[in-house]
Amino acid sequence: MSGTEKSKAQVEQAKGKAKEAMGRMVGNERMKAEGNADQAKGKVRESKEDVKDTFRH
Repeated sequence: MSGTEKSKAQVEQAKGKAKEAMGRMVGNERMKAEGNADQAKGKVRESKEDVKDTFRH
């Protein structure tokens, strides 16, 4: 797996978690939803890289 792509996925998930937590803390539903979306994008990116790795080996 490309280390940089996996790192990007993990960073995206972490940013999403932080954004979701901040949204929850201040009561901002939109920020909370954006955080959830960022986490989902990170998970999809990570899954895509896992599939690529499976076919490379």
